[in-house]
Amino acid sequence: MVMLSFDMSKPWRELSLVSVDVETTGLDVATARVIEIGIVRLERGQVVDRWGSLIDPGMTLPPKITEITKITDSMLEGKPSFADLKWDIYGRLRDKVFVAYNSNYDWGILHHAMERVGLTLPNIPVLDPLVWARRLMPNERRHNLGSVCSKLGIDLENAHRAEDDAEAAAKVMMRFADKVPMELGALLEQQAMWREEQESVFAERRARRAATRAANAPPGQAEAPSKPEATEPDKTQAGLF
Repeated sequence: MVMLSFDMSKPWRELSLVSVDVETTGLDVATARVIEIGIVRLERGQVVDRWGSLIDPGMTLPPKITEITKITDSMLEGKPSFADLKWDIYGRLRDKVFVAYNSNYDWGILHHAMERVGLTLPNIPVLDPLVWARRLMPNERRHNLGSVCSKLGIDLENAHRAEDDAEAAAKVMMRFADKVPMELGALLEQQAMWREEQESVFAERRARRAATRAANAPPGQAEAPSKPEATEPDKTQAGLF
């Protein structure tokens, strides 16, 4: 789609950017519910605003989610629902460049959350520092947000809390700023190429693992079908690898 409000020839660092992170009830972008959102706005590469909210998902949290995020059911009691916050969230995203670490997850979660309350996300550019980290730090075994922050010397004390993760993602992005194209349009094209290359590598790895499992399976035993999520690694949360 053509993004009429964005000049693709403009340096992306001179645009208004919002770094976004969501904490949720699970990994499936179509069914998981948001329990916390953090939105950090940058102007000319500097953080100028932090906003976030806990959100009542209307369901009991799985124990694993509480273990990871330290968010409990009692913390969510009386908090606004996503429907209560939809216009606030929409307004903070509109006419901004969207940034998220493993953006397919956060964007996907927000896409479905907005659909459930009768809205659609604005048509805005999306930048993903995870894609950049995989390309620019090829010798690192792990590229999740915590590992990359540690390698780059970026403080992340409260990992898996939305505002802190959003700000850390923004700092990772700015740390890589001099190593990626300057113009927004060129950067989006380069990012798309890098993502396609990375997804091709992941597909090859999955094929090799499947072939190994098939070769090692006892005679006559059919290989169990892979779960759909396993074929789409970028739909899992926060760059788990």
